[in-house]
Amino acid sequence: MSEAKPWEWPEAEWRRIVGNARAGRSLKPRAWPGGERCAVALSFDADHETIPLRDGDPSPMRISQGQYGNRQGVPRIRALLAQHGIRASFYYPAVSALLHPEEVRAVAAEGHEIGIHSWIHEANTALPPGVERELTLRAADVLEQAAGRRPVGIRTASWDFSVETLGIIREMGLLYDSSLMGDDDPYELLDQGEPTGIVELPPEWIRDDAPYFNFLRFSAHRPYTPPSGVEEIFRAEFDGAWEEGGLFLLTMHPHIIGHRSRVPLLARLIEHIKGRGAVWFATHEEVARHVKAAAG
Repeated sequence: MSEAKPWEWPEAEWRRIVGNARAGRSLKPRAWPGGERCAVALSFDADHETIPLRDGDPSPMRISQGQYGNRQGVPRIRALLAQHGIRASFYYPAVSALLHPEEVRAVAAEGHEIGIHSWIHEANTALPPGVERELTLRAADVLEQAAGRRPVGIRTASWDFSVETLGIIREMGLLYDSSLMGDDDPYELLDQGEPTGIVELPPEWIRDDAPYFNFLRFSAHRPYTPPSGVEEIFRAEFDGAWEEGGLFLLTMHPHIIGHRSRVPLLARLIEHIKGRGAVWFATHEEVARHVKAAAG
């Protein structure tokens, strides 16, 4: 990047920057499978112990918070999804999968998708050049071995998408990414104006459990929003997607949503979604394949 200050940049500089992984044509289909009105894609980022490990924090307390996701969160989530016959997408940092290979195997065996979610939940934009590529390729190998099938999609850790990320995704031949926020509905990623064929399934912090529930002991970040408040927001986001005939994509974390007071909000949300009718529950892979095929 230029050493000049942003207000000194020539037009070509800021156009180059905004042209990296830019939103292209909308891939919102005219219809969802079975003629359903709305698509619902539930996803779980199974970070487990990798957040403190990423931070170089050996604190047993913080590590135990992540372990909760494996011991209690994922079993509760799997039971709820099985009860409703829903398949979801689970994104694993490779280190999380190496710590809990039996969990990954079980989740995959139940028909859920396993996607890439970094090596140790590292921040891509903080890595030296070339390291992101190495870690992403190694992570894909680990998940393929654990799940028995190579991942076709990626969600970068903390949605930290570097200037190298899109090139890595293209090199790996992945079907989709779910890290960028240029739309409510699926779209095609552009690379400096060139269509890439890669589907973007956009998340958003509004549709993520972490901003509402995370608690950092030694900081001012202590929201602990009541589950009823989070449920209200998630319902409103789904209702908007349903009215527009679009995609409702929800991101959750087993060590966050998996607590006794929070899993019920997800259960009530699912009941609300089913109550509206004309909804297609799908994995992120299924959504990406459908919208790409529909767009031609």
